[in-house]
Amino acid sequence: MSPLRLIPLLAALALAGAAHAAEPSPGPHIGFMRVTTPDPKDGAPIEVGIWYPTDTAETGPIGGMESLPVAPGAPVAGEHLPLVVMSHGNGGWFGGHYDTAAALVRKGFVVAALTHTGDNYRDQSRALEMTERPRQLSVLIGYMLDASPMHARIDAAKVGAFGFSSGGFTVLAAAGGEPSLATTFPGHCLKHPTNYDCRLSAGQPLPASALAPTWTHDARIKAVVSAAPALGFTFDRKGLKNLTQPLQLWKAADDEILPDPDYAEAVHRALPRPHDYRVVPGARHFDFLVPCGPQAAQRLPGPLCASAPGFDRAAFHADFNRQVATFFTTRLGVAEH
Repeated sequence: MSPLRLIPLLAALALAGAAHAAEPSPGPHIGFMRVTTPDPKDGAPIEVGIWYPTDTAETGPIGGMESLPVAPGAPVAGEHLPLVVMSHGNGGWFGGHYDTAAALVRKGFVVAALTHTGDNYRDQSRALEMTERPRQLSVLIGYMLDASPMHARIDAAKVGAFGFSSGGFTVLAAAGGEPSLATTFPGHCLKHPTNYDCRLSAGQPLPASALAPTWTHDARIKAVVSAAPALGFTFDRKGLKNLTQPLQLWKAADDEILPDPDYAEAVHRALPRPHDYRVVPGARHFDFLVPCGPQAAQRLPGPLCASAPGFDRAAFHADFNRQVATFFTTRLGVAEH
């Protein structure tokens, strides 16, 4: 199996083995539900993890999120709660950013993350069908506002979107961005055949949905955080003119998977409006994922756990989570807890 195809499996295993200690923080207790929502187009249900405020004390961690104690299935606490939806990277799953979700819950948010159908650690059969990602994210928003167990507690006017890597691309498109894959992707891969996106698509034609795309935009999204977005070069100023929401954009300065200047930097340069641009010195691409514990690092010596020497991933996440939570709290007009 090639290193490229190993990445989804490594992602699942690394996150399951994450063992950094979660710092006690003030704020509500953390409830958790794992549910599915119907997908009206595909028929196959979409897997969703939901973290939310509760008055019930946590009983312990659950599978895949060993460093985060939760109260499974506990009653929701609060009214008019803000919502953040999350989109993972290529080959990931809904739990890839559970520490960030926990930081948001402690600020009073409901957080819902989906496992993208056809682009996850179990199945990458539709990893190139990028139009499906924002559409699935919009399905998730609809479910959370209209049919989820806590839908009556959520404020539909306060919805944010967070995404990493392919998820970072997803939230940019869902918030109004119009990428041009057909005109930019072939030339990009002629110049950079060893880049991750080009290796992922090597030997495969772009799907019809990329050649004549219909992008799903969801006006319910009022603020966006995009970390190390994939396919940044597919956006130009015209393609980003309708992305008018407040945006926090993150770049790993030493991104070995999506290297400069074609990804986060390309989005930064193309954005026609002021935005909050954060460059993380010394960070690699996968440093935006939950830090790996010692056991996972020994078992998985690949790129998912391999921060650069001297880079403190856990310390970075403490600051990253704080900054993301502050951004959404401020931009969505959420009262501080």
